[in-house]
Amino acid sequence: MAVMGLLFPASLHSTGTEVHLGVSELALSRVSSCVLLLAYVASIIFQLKNIKHLEGNQHGEILYSGDQDQDQDQDQEGEAPPEISKWESVIWLGITAAAISILSEYLVDAIEGTSLAWGVPVAFISVILLPIGGNTAAVTTSVMFAMKDKLDVSLGVAIGSSTQISMFIIPFCVVVGWIFGRPVDLNFQLFETATLFMTVLFVAFMMQEGTSNYFKGLMLLFCYVLVAASYFVHEDPSS
Repeated sequence: MAVMGLLFPASLHSTGTEVHLGVSELALSRVSSCVLLLAYVASIIFQLKNIKHLEGNQHGEILYSGDQDQDQDQDQEGEAPPEISKWESVIWLGITAAAISILSEYLVDAIEGTSLAWGVPVAFISVILLPIGGNTAAVTTSVMFAMKDKLDVSLGVAIGSSTQISMFIIPFCVVVGWIFGRPVDLNFQLFETATLFMTVLFVAFMMQEGTSNYFKGLMLLFCYVLVAASYFVHEDPSS
């Protein structure tokens, strides 16, 4: 859904087939953003209503091949008690979110100067270098759960953040710009959109079998190296 929402405005702009130049692309972006937001809300509602059913499907093979009571005992032994309460978690989440938002302002202002000082394209810094530092917590969490043989949680953390950005944050920015009269569209240029399409397709094929091994991990790392090399020699046309 996210690839479709971003691909169509970029293709419309690149092919020059807009009915009204400069207007059709913006209108399509706003319509696509509303659809993506509705799809994201629907996915959240679906997961909340069917969370027990989904968990049952994930453990279906274990329950079928082994003893159900033994599996439940193992799950209970593996669950650690919470270290802080729910409201303490909410408070700490709010504090860290406020601190990160303030630091992000300084970070964004320093990107252009860093690009000129290092001689590195802005696209490479924003797409490759910044996510490595910004997603350290998510990567660490995914690795920890994967080492505990909880690959479903690991994938949920890794792919969930990407889904949230593409299906919620970006369309939400377009809608907010629409409300305040700012022309924000979903045209991320042809190179960036093609990169997104290929990476999503590559990850989808890797996950299709539902198994993991070191060869698949190696291929994903090689794919990341190719993307990084592409952005290192790519310059944003607007810059």
